[in-house]
Amino acid sequence: MSPSVVASAEPFSVPFYINGKQVHPERKFNVVSPASGKVVHEAGSASEADVRAAVDTAADAFKTWKKSLPRARRNILLKVAEIMVERREELGNYMMDETGCPRQWADFNVNTARELVLDVAGRVGGLEDSMPTPADPNTGAMLLYEPFGVILAIAPWNAPYILGFRSVLFPIAAGNTAILKGSELCPRTMWGIVSVFHEAGLPDGVLNLLFHEPANAATITQMLIADPQIKKINFTGSTMVGRIIGRLAGEHLKPVLLELGGKAPAIVWEDADLDNAAVQCALGAFLNSGQICMSTERILVHKKVRAEFEKKLVGAIDNIFGGEHDAPVLINSLGVVKNKKLLEDALAKGASLLYGDPKAQESTATRMRPVVISGVSTDMDIYKTESFGPTVSLFEIEAEDEALRIANDTEYGLSSAVFTEDLRRGLRFAKEIETGAVHINSMSVHDESALPHGGSKASGYGRFNAAQGLEEWTRTKTITFKW
Repeated sequence: MSPSVVASAEPFSVPFYINGKQVHPERKFNVVSPASGKVVHEAGSASEADVRAAVDTAADAFKTWKKSLPRARRNILLKVAEIMVERREELGNYMMDETGCPRQWADFNVNTARELVLDVAGRVGGLEDSMPTPADPNTGAMLLYEPFGVILAIAPWNAPYILGFRSVLFPIAAGNTAILKGSELCPRTMWGIVSVFHEAGLPDGVLNLLFHEPANAATITQMLIADPQIKKINFTGSTMVGRIIGRLAGEHLKPVLLELGGKAPAIVWEDADLDNAAVQCALGAFLNSGQICMSTERILVHKKVRAEFEKKLVGAIDNIFGGEHDAPVLINSLGVVKNKKLLEDALAKGASLLYGDPKAQESTATRMRPVVISGVSTDMDIYKTESFGPTVSLFEIEAEDEALRIANDTEYGLSSAVFTEDLRRGLRFAKEIETGAVHINSMSVHDESALPHGGSKASGYGRFNAAQGLEEWTRTKTITFKW
């Protein structure tokens, strides 16, 4: 091949999926790897015409998909799981290229998403209609569980296969059709999700895919939510954007499932297994550079074991995340800047540095190593703000009520952890902590298919996963009749 031919080759452009076909729009934007700073490919940017086409297609497909038999949906999902095994390395590569994550995090995402698919495949037949007994003996009744219609799913980049699959998997399994508005930061990863469904035989139009450049976010999102053919929305992302999504949906009287930000506490009591607590807190705080909504952001350690725990925590961080290699990657430089500003503010107001160097200059502006601080007070920005990065604050506590007061002193309520060898104490804490999940003797980051997942307070409402994850996507219809 001549140099002129190579030079003129078009870069790969990630297409949409509309009505089972891959669509390449004229307008495109660049996708940049946060690890290298280089453009890895382009992606299509949706226009209003693309939105209308996707919504109309999904609405038309719903007419037949809602009548599909549970076993037909189950078989497609089982095929999806099979294809995910065959394409695991390919799918993982997309995620690594676009988000800068290591292979372990990419593989974990693909494998966990596959387990979610298998779990839902086994639950599809569980949505059963019933015949309640009315008060009038001459009247019969039926209670039907019906899908809503077209669902809008908005999924983020930080765990794109887990969060992307679940955003469309449950609605589709319940008989809805869906439009996935994928993250502009990892469009090819989101394309991978939809391509697997289509390879598995999902009928045209049941699952459609769009993305857009950041400048068009407000216009495209408002258009989708306002469309009368969109019947329900699910959104996983920041609380700030979740408030906007909720407000827009409320204006159109549409239900929403929201999983938003977090500020997860981990309580380390005096009788805790400190080796386990140190490892679990290190993992909970710094997996994926702390870019997980369930990440541990506050460690509340009992006064009697604080000194010993600090040593073990430092050792665990060194062992798991240390080394001479490049620092972990964040999705962009803004995340690094945000975390360094939070740390600078805290240290200037009297906090102490326990681990790491907030001023370190790494090989790229998108990298940052773990940092632990203590002595955080309520006047510091980091006390309330979700860092969504590799920083964690350590607090000293002595009484249960004090631990609970600090743990609950946040607008967020997604996940939490408690470390104690006294299960009764652990359950006491669990009942009083205001989060959607409490994990005793394991890290705050925990999400699996068998357990309902979601938050309280400003961390959102509604539940993904388990039986509740399917029920979220059906509504009941009551029918009465005279005998």
